This record gives sequence, C-alpha cells and structure tokens, in this order.
Amino acid sequence: MSLQTTTETELVDQSAKPSVLIDRIDIIDIIRGVALLGILILNIPYFAMAEYFDEAWVQDTSNTNFWVNAVNTVFFEGKMRALFSMVFGAGIILFTSNKEKAGKSATWLFYKRMIWLTIFGLIHAHILLWIGDILYFYGVIGMLAFLFRKMKPKYLALGVPIVAIIGFVANTLFMQNIRGTYLEYKEVKTLQDQGIALSPTQDSIVMEWTEIQKEFIPNKEEAAEHTALMKGSYPEVASYIRPKSWDGQFKYLIFSIWDMLALMMLGIALYKWGFLTLKWTKAQYKKTVLIGYGIGLPLVIFAFVYNTIHFPNVESGLKHIEEHAVNWVSLIYDFQRIAIMMAHVALVMLIYQAGYLTRLMNGLRAVGQMAFTNYIMHTVICSLVFFGYGLNQYAEWEYYQLYYLVIGIWIFQLIVSPIWLKYFLFGPLEWLWRCLTYSRIQPFVRK
Repeated sequence: MSLQTTTETELVDQSAKPSVLIDRIDIIDIIRGVALLGILILNIPYFAMAEYFDEAWVQDTSNTNFWVNAVNTVFFEGKMRALFSMVFGAGIILFTSNKEKAGKSATWLFYKRMIWLTIFGLIHAHILLWIGDILYFYGVIGMLAFLFRKMKPKYLALGVPIVAIIGFVANTLFMQNIRGTYLEYKEVKTLQDQGIALSPTQDSIVMEWTEIQKEFIPNKEEAAEHTALMKGSYPEVASYIRPKSWDGQFKYLIFSIWDMLALMMLGIALYKWGFLTLKWTKAQYKKTVLIGYGIGLPLVIFAFVYNTIHFPNVESGLKHIEEHAVNWVSLIYDFQRIAIMMAHVALVMLIYQAGYLTRLMNGLRAVGQMAFTNYIMHTVICSLVFFGYGLNQYAEWEYYQLYYLVIGIWIFQLIVSPIWLKYFLFGPLEWLWRCLTYSRIQPFVRK
C-alpha cells in the first residue's frame, strides 16, 4: 500500500475524455470507508425499531442498551455523517481539479453527476424505502457546494461555526413556536376538561397541537401503528416511509441544506490545507487528536448526561420545554461533533502513517472506493432483515443486538470489497453512475 496514492493506468474515452481511474488518494478512500461503515451504527435503529428513544432503558445504567447507546452518542452520533459530508466536499475538488487544470470545464459534467445522484436518492428513498437516504441531499447540496470550490480555505471553514450558530437560533425559534402552541394547548385543555365549550380559535389550537404531535411526538398508540405498518407488506411499509421521505426531501429541504453545505465546504478547505492528503506533520495530527478529544469528549459527555436526565421520554421532554424557553445545551452539539470528528480523522491519519493495521486499511480503502454500492447494500440487507416483506424482524430485537448485524455487515464488506476490486475497476453502482455521467459505457473489468 502506497503512502498517499494508488496509481491506476488511465484508459481514456476519446469523446468525453474521462479517465477510468484517476490517481486516487488512498487515505481519502480510507476515511470515506470509515464514515460509510460508521453511518450504519446510527442508521440501523431506524431500520429495525419503532421510536426507540422513548424506551425505558434510556435511563437504566444497569441495562446493556444504555451503554451501547452511550458509546454511539459520544463517539459516533453526528460525527460519521459530518465525516461523510466532509469527504464528499473533498471529492468535489478531486473530481474537478484535473479537468480544470487541463483547461477544460467540469461544470456540466459535475452537475450531470449530481443530477443522477439526486435521482438515485429518490429511488433509494421511495423504491428501496430507506427513510434516511442522503444521496438526494448530497446531489442537491453538492450543486451548491460546487459554487464555493475556489473560495479561500479560511472562508470555507468559517461556514461551520456560522451555520452552527444560525442552526441553533433557527432551532430555538422552531422549538419556541412548538412551546407556544403547547402552552396554549394546555390552557385550552384545562377548559375542555372543565366542560367549557371551546371557541373556533381554541379548536384550531387543539388541531394545531394534534398535528405537531403526529409529526414530531408520536405516542405509544401511534408507535404501535407504525410498527404494524413496518411489519406489513411492501405497500404497507411504503405507505409509512414515502410520506416521511417526501417531507424530508421537499417540505423540510431548506432546513437540511445548511449543515451539509457547511461540512462540504469544510471538506474542501481541509483538502486545500493538506489535512486530508497527509501533508501535515505527525506532530500536527497528534495535536489535532489531543485538542479534538480534549474539547469534544467532555462536551458530549456533559450533553449526554444532561439529555438523559431531562429528556428520557416524551413527557419529560415536554415538561422541560414548558419550563425552559431556550435549551442552551443544544449549542454544544455542533462544536463537540466537529472536534471529535477531526480527532477521529487525525487518529486514522496517524495509524496509516505508522503503517499499522495494514489489512484493515486496505479493506477500508476498498469499502470507501465502493461507498455508493456499499451504502445501498446496507439498505438492501437491513430492509430484507427487518421489514415485513423480508424476514419481518422489525421491533423484535433488543437495541444492542442490532450491532451483531452491523459487525457482520462490516466484516462482509471489508472482505468482499477488496476482492471485487481485484477484478473490476469500480463497484457496480459506481460504474453505472459513471456511465450515466459520461453518457457512454465505461470500462468495468480490470485487465
């Protein structure tokens, strides 16, 4: 394994002139592989369980589920998605730089690539029925990030704290709106319980709160209804998944753009600074590890303990919202996850530079090179295990048991991905995406 790049012989399509394999940067593929496998840790509960955050074990320190959730929250929640978005941003530069250095415009080719990714995301969400699809968002937001690719790194990196603060303010305003409706509802409910006839305005308050509950705060009965649908036929599962996916991809798209855009811009900045291409010294990476974990871990542990105490279930959460107009602890989230994510990356860099865990690194590199295929494979495997039209295991497993399957999928992909790439230039979906981007059948079998 080379220190920085794995060079493949370039095969050139004389019409569109894409290289079949450019000089890949091994460490970026490795980081992408880490992010791809890490995302499954956070995704699998949504494949397998109902609204599990309301479970009794969230405050039970004697329960294995509690500690598995604690580890996930501290080390992975938010960090893997941030890492994947950051690497995606770096990928924008990797895709366009060689073409632009040769004096060719990469704009239409890149936008065509993103349009197809958006279409794949729609298929993923509405045909394969994964409610947590990110391909659609990456396709749409990638088109925006492309516009910032030539900006100076220091300005690109400023996007993260700016978006974090704006996000906190926006989320606070959103929660205050919910809080105001809830407080009005409580007053109306008191009158209703006393047998007093409600005015049309008061009726509308009840209806408004009922809609908020249905969308954001499902009760036990609704959770049971959701579980029944997820354990049903394909049309029944689709009837639950598709409306939520549609809302996420269209109704709430404006709220999803900024975080991913800021992280993609951070990825472009870190690529330009050489952080993602092993151009920093070992001392600099060690310093990043120490600062990242030194700041991030105390913050995330404090936030986890605070949320465990004050938000163990829906009832406690509503009580807290009623008593507190602003949840200042939520301001911690973006800063701790970026600090820990940077520390994770720097730690991988140090391990790679030292030449440790060579087989694992080779496996991660292959997983990252086939990230699109492996990501969709997560959905295919998990949906067929948990959904009603598969093995119908939805809501049948303990939270901690889900990670037996996660480890199994990890092992499978770490073994199979390098074997596949011995015989083929790309993963099957990467090859299809490339053919669609260049509007021509691309080489596939490795010679």
